[in-house]
Amino acid sequence: MNLSPAAADTGIVFSAAGADILADWRNVDATQLRTRLTGEGASVSTVEHLLAALSGLRIDNVLVEVNADEIPAMDGSAAAFVAAIDEAGVVALSARCRFLRVTAPVRVSDGAGWAELAPSGGGLTLDVEIAFEGRIGRQRRALKLTPEAFRRELACARSFGFLRDAERLWRNGLALGASLENTVVLDGDAVLNPQGLRFGDEFVRHKMLDVVGDLTLAGAPIIGAFRSFRGGHALNVALVRAAMREGVLALEGGGRAAKRSASRPSP
Repeated sequence: MNLSPAAADTGIVFSAAGADILADWRNVDATQLRTRLTGEGASVSTVEHLLAALSGLRIDNVLVEVNADEIPAMDGSAAAFVAAIDEAGVVALSARCRFLRVTAPVRVSDGAGWAELAPSGGGLTLDVEIAFEGRIGRQRRALKLTPEAFRRELACARSFGFLRDAERLWRNGLALGASLENTVVLDGDAVLNPQGLRFGDEFVRHKMLDVVGDLTLAGAPIIGAFRSFRGGHALNVALVRAAMREGVLALEGGGRAAKRSASRPSP
């Protein structure tokens, strides 16, 4: 994978199999365990961690070239992407930033869980709660998203899964590359990874990381308050879709972005 600079108002574009696919909610065609984008006869999967790194660091315009149909898993978090971007540096553009301000509440539900956006004073705040049986239990965390908070609180939180689900997922062609190198694996209440957890609540932090990535698909940074209970990629994307279709995201500002990434191959 290679990240290259892009001009103002380009957005985040994935170049795969000869096609250019904009990171946009209208191009999402799968949300089970990952977010996949499709366009021009090609697709790129598991985009959420890279999108989270770009959004968390406030990078809005970049060309992402990949030679496969999936973004590298790395260690299951966004940490490697953040490190590569930091090493490369970013370039400020002359265009003014453009934002999407939440003007009215919007909520989606799948019965077991829900996600919502509401108006808020400034920036994006996140309030995420998860509920699982056993070791994970109920965890809730809230923060205001800034580059500093993203680096400190979310970037290195890893994907997680349960050993009991592995065979079923593999039969369905999912999680084929999952391992202890890129996933926190639980067997009952035991964490199988030799190094253990990076945070006591790493599970909810990773869900927040996914939220940051999925909300990027709105096409511009969101000013508002996000909250969810037992959410995931499907609800995150459904919320963006509902907010767009109901017209509760008001465009503000000038050009799409004020920064772009410098060219740098990922680790």
